[in-house]
Amino acid sequence: MSDPGPGPLVVRPRVLSRVCWGIAAAIVVLFAVVAVALGNGPPGPNRFRVPDQLAFVALGVLIALGPLSFTRARVVADGSGVRVRNLVGERHVPWQVVRAVLLTEGTPWATLDLHDDDTISLLAVQSGDGESTVDAVLALRRLLADSRRPGPTDASGGSGGP
Repeated sequence: MSDPGPGPLVVRPRVLSRVCWGIAAAIVVLFAVVAVALGNGPPGPNRFRVPDQLAFVALGVLIALGPLSFTRARVVADGSGVRVRNLVGERHVPWQVVRAVLLTEGTPWATLDLHDDDTISLLAVQSGDGESTVDAVLALRRLLADSRRPGPTDASGGSGGP
């Protein structure tokens, strides 16, 4: 991740994704075990039957989607700007409005500091991901610095004639 290269830089949270998938799997397994246990109760009119058990497992799957929503976080950056997808929604921010890419000690994720004194959290760039987080922040800062450099047409002086 040290060189963004010709393609866009794509960052996703690693540790958070593993934790969320583990929690989701545990929820589904727990609901499946409870569904089987409830189906083994005493016979009678209030006994859990197979459709009830399947509905209970389906409920577990629906509840497991909650932790999985945290895995949506993604940052895609290129020369034109950065696209940030957090828990809800997605936003494209051109580099011209970005003042700095920040990752301060003790914060859980990186942020974009904008010229209008607003900040955008980059939930995909989690400090818990270790060295890959540092690489991602440095790559984002390089892209920001590259966007500030004058292009080849800017240095020509603008004289179009011979």
